[in-house]
This record gives sequence, C-alpha cells and structure tokens, in this order.
Amino acid sequence: MVCEGEAATSLQVLRRLDTGPRGLTEAEAASRLTDLGENTPPRPHTVSWPLRCARALRDPFTAVLLTLGLVSALVASWGTAVVILALVAVSAALRALGEHRADRALAGLRALVAGTATVLRRSDADAPPRAREVPVAELVPGDVVRLGPGDLVPADVRLLRARGLTVHQAVLTGESAPVAKTAVDVPGTADDGPFQEPYLCFQGSGVASGSATAVVVETGERTRFAVAQGAAAPREASAFDRSVHGISWVLVRFMLLTPPLVLMANAALRGRGLETLPFAVAVAVGLTPEMLPVIVTTCLARGAALLARAHRVVVRRLPALHDLGAVDVLCIDKTGTLTQDRPVVDRALGPDGAEDPEVLRWAAVGAWWTLQLAELPAPDALDEALLTAAGPVGEEYDGVGAVPFDPERRAATAVVAGTPGTHVLVTKGAAEDVLRRCDLGPAERDRLLALAAAEAEAGLRVLAVATARLPARTRPYTAADEHGLAFRGLVTFRDALAPGAAEALRGLADLGVSIRILTGDHPATAARACRDLGLATVEAGRATDVPRPADGPAPEGTGPVRESVVVARCTPEDKARIVAGLRAAGHTVGFLGDGVNDIPALRAADVGIAPRTAVDLARETADVVLAEKDLGAIGHAVAAGRHSSANIASYLRVTLSSNLGNVIAMLFAGLLLPFLPMLPVQVLAQNLCFDAAQLAFAYDRPGPAALRRPTVLRPRAFLRFITGFGMLNAIADLATFGVLALALRGPDALDDQAVFHSAWFTENLLTQALVMFLLRGGTRPGPVARAAAALAAVGLLLPPGPVGAALGMTGLPPAYHALLAAVLGLYALALRAVRARHDRRRPGRS
Repeated sequence: MVCEGEAATSLQVLRRLDTGPRGLTEAEAASRLTDLGENTPPRPHTVSWPLRCARALRDPFTAVLLTLGLVSALVASWGTAVVILALVAVSAALRALGEHRADRALAGLRALVAGTATVLRRSDADAPPRAREVPVAELVPGDVVRLGPGDLVPADVRLLRARGLTVHQAVLTGESAPVAKTAVDVPGTADDGPFQEPYLCFQGSGVASGSATAVVVETGERTRFAVAQGAAAPREASAFDRSVHGISWVLVRFMLLTPPLVLMANAALRGRGLETLPFAVAVAVGLTPEMLPVIVTTCLARGAALLARAHRVVVRRLPALHDLGAVDVLCIDKTGTLTQDRPVVDRALGPDGAEDPEVLRWAAVGAWWTLQLAELPAPDALDEALLTAAGPVGEEYDGVGAVPFDPERRAATAVVAGTPGTHVLVTKGAAEDVLRRCDLGPAERDRLLALAAAEAEAGLRVLAVATARLPARTRPYTAADEHGLAFRGLVTFRDALAPGAAEALRGLADLGVSIRILTGDHPATAARACRDLGLATVEAGRATDVPRPADGPAPEGTGPVRESVVVARCTPEDKARIVAGLRAAGHTVGFLGDGVNDIPALRAADVGIAPRTAVDLARETADVVLAEKDLGAIGHAVAAGRHSSANIASYLRVTLSSNLGNVIAMLFAGLLLPFLPMLPVQVLAQNLCFDAAQLAFAYDRPGPAALRRPTVLRPRAFLRFITGFGMLNAIADLATFGVLALALRGPDALDDQAVFHSAWFTENLLTQALVMFLLRGGTRPGPVARAAAALAAVGLLLPPGPVGAALGMTGLPPAYHALLAAVLGLYALALRAVRARHDRRRPGRS
C-alpha cells in the first residue's frame, strides 16, 4: 500500500522507487511490469454453469427432495422418484439461468472509460524523457505521470509538482467538494481522515482543476482502491436465507421423523411392516413443499425480468429480490442520490446581511472574465452556478486580466475596465481569505466572519466578493495586487437537489422504508440537504452508537445511529459498522453506494445496490445494479420484491397448512383403518394435482396491503400459523372420515377400499382448493382463484373417469356429495373465522 513512505519527502520516495523526475526507461518499465503485474484491479471469478446449478442444490428443501427422490427410487416408487427429481432439476436450472442472465445484462450495462495515461518514458538511460500515452494497465511503480483537468488518477501517486490542483475523491470518501492537493512535504493532520493526505492522489479520483506531475507509488491490487475492496468482511446470510433456513430445518426434521413413525406404528398396531414403506415415503413427500424451489425461482425470475425490462434494474442474485422486498431501512449517500454533484446559488447578501443582487452581479462578472482570460478548460462548479443564476453579465465590460484560483490563497481575481483611466479588480473566494485582503477594522472583520460562519453552519457554501478601483496600467496583475479591497458581500450556495428525489423519498416512506444518510460530507451540509427535501432529523449530538476504531473519532451526525437520518464524516469502516448494527437490531438493510469506499458496506448489507456508473469493484460487489442512481428505481425494485415475497409467503401458507393437515389425518386414519387410507400412487397423484395448481402463485397479483410493508418470514410465527390451520384441515379430513363411517352402509360401506380412497381423494382436493382461495393474500380474483376452481373440478371428475380407474378409484354415491358439501361448508366458515382472528391479533405477520 501507499502507507509505506507516505510521510516521506518526494526525494525519498523517488529514491525508494529507484526512479527520478525524468521517469523510467522502457526497459525498466517492462521489467517491473513483468515482476509486479498489470495495473488492473482484481476481477470477480466467472461462475461456470455446473457450479451455478450445484449452488442451487444447497437449499434445505431441495436437498430433502433429492434425498426423498432417491429413497423413492430405492423402494421402486418410480413415479414419485421421477417427479421429485424433475422438480429439483427444473429448479436448479431456472435459478442458474436467472443468475446467468443477470450477469450478462450487467456486462451490457458496464461503463466503458478511457484507459490511457500520460507518462514520461525514456528509450535508454541517456535519452531525454518523452511524454506519451500508454494504457493504464502498463503503469508501474516509479513511472512519472502528468495529470490535467478531467483526467482520472490512474494509480496511487505521490505529487512532485502541482499547480492549482484539486481532485474529486467522492468515489473514495463520499465527500462531494473537490479536495486541494499540493506537493509540499508536510503530512496531513490526524483529523483529516483517510485519503486526505495533501501530497497523495489515489486511483479512482478525478482531477477537477489544475495540473500536476507525480510518481506512481502503487499499482494494481496494492492500491488503496483495491485494498479497500479486499479488506471488506465477507457477507453474512441474507434475510431471505435466514428466514427460509429457519422454517426449512423445522420441517426437515418433521419429514425425516415421519417415515419411521409410520412404519413403527403400522408394525405395532396392524402387523404391517416394510410393505408400508412406499406409503411412509409418500406421506413424507406429501408434507414437503415440492414446488417451493420452482415457485421461488419463478417468482423472483419474473420480478427480476420485469425490473430489467421496465425500469432498467438488474438483479444479479435472485434471492436479493426477496431481500429488497423485506428492506425496512435504506442507507444512502447524499451526493448524486439526494443532490446533484453541483451547487446552485441560494442567496446574495450585502455587508448588512440583507439581500443584495449587486453582489451576485459582481461575482458573476468575476467568474465570466476569469473563465475568458485564465485559459481554464471549463468553468469551476461555483463559477458555473454564478453564471447560471446571474444570466448574461460580464460582456458589458472589457476584460483586462485575470489571476486564476489557487488552492493555497483560496481566491480568484478578474480585472475589467471601469470608468476611463481606471481598472476594477473583482476578487472572490473563501470568506477568511477575501476579508483579510479588505480594508476593514478588526471589529467589522469579526462581524463579517461571524456572518459567513452562520451561513456555513446552516449547511451552505459561502463565497465572499470584494472589489477595488485602481488606476489603469499595462503591467500584468498578480496576487500581490489583491489588497485594500472594498467588501461587497457574500454569495451562498446549496447543493442542487436531485430531480425526483423528494417524490422518491415519499414513495419509499409509503412502502415503510426509512432512510439513513451516510455521507463523508460536513454534517451541516448533509443536514441542509435533508431539510430541503423535507426529511426530519433528530437533534441529539454525535452518532455515539457507532463502534469505531481506537485511533479514530466517531462519525458526526444529528443523533444516535438508530434514530438519526444523517450520519456525516463517515469513513468506509463506519458505514459498514452502521449497516451491521442496523442488521443486528433486527432490520433488513439495503445500501446504495457507488465508490470504492462503499464496498465494505455493500457487502455488510442484506442488499447491496449500485448504479451502472459505479466503479467496477462496487458494481461487481452489488446484488442489484441500477441504470441510473435513482431512488425511484429503488422504490420500484422494493415493490417488485414485495410482490414476489407476498406470492411466495402465500404459497408457503397454503401448501404447508394443507399438507400438514393431510399428513396428520392420514397418520390417524392409517392407525384406525384395516387398510391404507390412500394408496401411494394416489398420494402421488393428489400431490401432482395440488402442485400443478399452486404454480398459479408465481403469477398472482397480491393486494395493495402486501406492498405497504415488508413480507418477512418469521419462523416461529409462521410455524404457529401452519400448525393452527393444519390442525383445522386435519379436523375437516377426520370429520369426513367420521361421516363416511356413520353414513355409508351396504355395498358402499367404509370397508370398501375403492370408495374410501375415492372419497378421501376428492375431499382432500376440495379442501386444498378452499385453502388456496381463502388463505391467499389478496382479495381480487386472479390466477390462484382460477387454479383453485380447476383443482376442485379435478377432484370431482377424476375418480369416476378412466384415470381414476387406473389409480384404483371409482365413482362416488350421490349421498356422499351432499355430506361432503355440508362438511366443506362448515370448514370454509371455520377457516374464514380463524383467519380473521389471526389477522386481528397479528397484523402483517406471516
């Protein structure tokens, strides 16, 4: 890293790197390139198709299904084995295909940037240096490079010479304002923080103004840009993984216990041993949500495809869409998200603190002629804001000369022709530096400094303006002429709000998502932007809840991290700690970042989000990539995630409640009857019909209530839900069994196995259809309602048909249908009543 020799003088750095101001020879550069490798950051490993499919098999339900499929094959239950193994294969293929498409879409969105740098190289030791463009990848430590406005810093460099150099380091620090850099051999202060050494420039930053000559000190994986990415902690399990894992393993244990219990009970009470093994496996399969991998993958893949097509949002990791739906806290930066990376004029104040348009006019005149006469490539951001706010001014004067902005004296001066025989100096810059050049008494200077400080504390950037009328002359003007000035006033600037940011924040609030702003900017600047957007902040001092390293201060904020909207002066480590702290407090956290300083937090969050324009490493780390840095697109992504999550939760509620009830009823009936309550092939057919109908959940449209809050699978609450409704389903099944025992006599008596199997097959499918319709999350008819109707029709029509005969079933007597209607009517009323009571007691919980 650059740290070695950071505080050394430029001469010491050159000696350590065995180079000089004339640069390396071509032979030296080639040798070092061979030894140290190319100047490229590490790229993520490309995942092969077999590995993608193998990773999809790590899901607990998928693993259990695979095991049950193999057991079914061992006991020659080939139909069950084929169906289960086919479901596993389809699920793995769909998930792998979705991730492959996301990676391919991301590659299409990847920004292409110029990859060359201006370097001094010599053909041999005695030849003069020659400036030429070389690919950034070919830079090596010891190369001497030249930097100018608009250049990207190609590696970590130590400045040798600099003139008016300022660089944008937002990609590294999150700080929106350009940072002044100088070649002086003086270390920065301890409070400057990382990346603030004045004599170093870092890979990934961009030159805002000025020029410099620098020596490359680190390249490739040794730059701070790359080290920050490599030092990030590995990501913990996501909200989706944690919730499904908790539910899955409870059900897995139950499924693994079911076959031994069925075998032992039948062997002890009925003398049936291994011949009931196919039935025991079928019962375990009946409890398994076989379609879960397919439903989950289809829901997430459809949501991801819709986001990519309609909103240009690429979901790189499919489970991240579910996590997006569960997000209740979104951590974002200020610059580029809530505000644009440019200032706008707020007010122009005279010396008395009152509005004075003349101050803005003189500031714009200075900006216009500085731009015309100082040979700058483009206006400074503040000058551009002045010219935009003031309109067409400056051309009414004749320009005489200009002294461009210098980061050391923090002022710029333009000279224009005034009345005949006079010139007017227009100086603008930092308030302290301009007031020092004005003809003012100590008390007046202190008053004006207090006025400027008050505006700065309100989160505004302040520019002081002063003028002086001098006799005309032909000799060029210099910084030495900036004295004895007349103070004109102050111009204040605020960050331009991002278009649509306020509306997007309201949309996220309607979705129940709270915002945390983690920024490297000054607290007052960040708080000002929040107030302009209508975000309330907590007035409570520093963010003392943020764990911090022993050698560094806590980030500044407007309140404790669990309450405040803004946390300012954040380092990359602070951002990651805040995100981890929010997750530890039970929140599902999304983080939007685009710089290398954001990579630790992107990895720490449940969902990492990056725009297409983010640095490569941040974009590759993120789970979700936006075409633009747009909060509105995140709102659409959260809604899509909740849409998919609500459908998945509805599927799990319905299938597990119904399956659990059926399994309990089958276990009891198996112990009471002299024969199996249903043949294994009939259990399989019933499962196939139910599974086919449940595919409709992947295409359902949940009600608006499901989108207003996160859908989180809480294992304990969820298991209580399916246990309660499963027992209700079992009671309905056993009530049907009792009705058959009491009401059917003669040739249709209970000991007629075909009649019993057919009756229970029909009753099971009809109760499952009722559960699908009544436990579904929404109220509007849709694919699920149509699928439930089709399932009920299959339950009534299949037993008397040829397929029913092949499965060992027969037509039912008319009396059964009347009795069944009575049982199902009571069951539907009970189901509605219990569901309403559950919703009143535990609103919004699964």
